[in-house]
Amino acid sequence: MPLTVLLGGARSGKSSLAVARARALAAPVVFIATAEALDAEMEERVAHHRAERDAAWTTVEEPLHPERALAAVPPQACVVLDCLSLWVANLIQRDIPEEELVRRSRQAAVEAAVRPGLTIVVSNEVGMGVVPEFELGRSYRDALGRVNAAWAAEAQEALLVVAGRTLELGATR
Repeated sequence: MPLTVLLGGARSGKSSLAVARARALAAPVVFIATAEALDAEMEERVAHHRAERDAAWTTVEEPLHPERALAAVPPQACVVLDCLSLWVANLIQRDIPEEELVRRSRQAAVEAAVRPGLTIVVSNEVGMGVVPEFELGRSYRDALGRVNAAWAAEAQEALLVVAGRTLELGATR
């Protein structure tokens, strides 16, 4: 089955689309969540996303090593990995060098692309706006851009989600 990457801005409908696509399959679903609810606002966001998921799905909360969680999923299961942007932020906050997080991303993307079951990966596209004023913001934008590119390069399908609508992104191969 293919690897699908859903990219877009905040609240663009990426996660809802990922859930809808997973729900449409007859396969079991494993949802790998990378969010860390470190404050009340994030707790509310996490609760909202949990409420969207089917109760029969398996949820794995893995903010630092979603690639390990992905490797442990049964081959025929559908995986929803939501999201790369929070994963990258989690690693940057722990001073993981960009080269290391991009290397881990490339390896995980290659493994996801050859899984028999569908893998749907969600990530924010943060590189289309203004250049961040602070170094941390620029570093995050650059690292996430490289991570997104690594996943999209391995994907059979990459979509840009804007206002709940999708645009297919052409292949680079």
